[in-house]
Amino acid sequence: MKQVTFLMADGVLKPSCLFGAIEVFQKANEFYENKGQRPFYDIRLAGVNLQQKLLNTLFSIQGLQDLAEIKKTDVIILPSFDTRDDFAINSSREALEWVTAQYKEGAEVASLCTGAFLLAATGLLKGQSCSTHWKAEGHFRNLFPELNLTTNKIITDHKGIYTAGGAVSSLNLILYLVEKYNGREVALYCAKVLQIDIERNSQSPFIVFEGLKEHPDDEIRLVQDYIENHIEEKVTVDFLADRCAMNRINFSRRFKRATKISPVDYIQRVKMEAAKRGLESGRKNINEVMYGVGYTDVKAFRTIFKKVAGITPLEYRSKFSQAALL
Repeated sequence: MKQVTFLMADGVLKPSCLFGAIEVFQKANEFYENKGQRPFYDIRLAGVNLQQKLLNTLFSIQGLQDLAEIKKTDVIILPSFDTRDDFAINSSREALEWVTAQYKEGAEVASLCTGAFLLAATGLLKGQSCSTHWKAEGHFRNLFPELNLTTNKIITDHKGIYTAGGAVSSLNLILYLVEKYNGREVALYCAKVLQIDIERNSQSPFIVFEGLKEHPDDEIRLVQDYIENHIEEKVTVDFLADRCAMNRINFSRRFKRATKISPVDYIQRVKMEAAKRGLESGRKNINEVMYGVGYTDVKAFRTIFKKVAGITPLEYRSKFSQAALL
């Protein structure tokens, strides 16, 4: 049997993420049991603090297995916890050291949603891409500016280290692991029973860009405000640099140091967020939305929109337009 250990960090966990992931593994076991075979997964919940608090609930998990008792496991799952719960990182050093030691002994490690904060704190994400919930992007970049965060991705996979985007994306990662360990047939069974879209590969369409303003640089924050208040204009990096009386190179470095992304990427994300809202309203056609965010080249607009949102403007409108939902 493959031993899967869910690590209960000493913070406030989100129960939906935890229990949903466990259920996918249980359905994989059910697949084998229906065929008269032994279950494939041995699922454990373990931690240092043996009473675990859960977010927005009136109960807690008790009777967890002590990490010290687990000398060897095959897979470690780090469930999500309250987005800004830095306490979970600062008070979980013993648990994080255990994760690192287990990984060195051959265990694979997967983070679900904001569990990526804990995984990042182990140091195991250095030099590779990772994902977390798009809403936690700004806080994650501030805590771990050296890491390559790619919130557009549902799943990242590198040398036995896995991360998932937010919410239901966590279930996609567990399905990914089930397919890897058990094959496509078992993964499809789990997906069908639990009604999970197994082909979902990006959280970009669901991202609401919120500005990345959690930094101390007041002048750069004013530049961010200017970009957001002049959506309909063609704003260039050179223009913004001139406004700050800086050359382009120094301005770009300072902007990226504050926000963790380049000014070009920031301009595009702000404009595409406005375009998404325009498409959601259903009152304007795609060209009108394009002109409203300062673009006149249809091909360029479509390319940048797909780069940011993961799908074309037409696909986005079909999926999220209020008119389409009526």
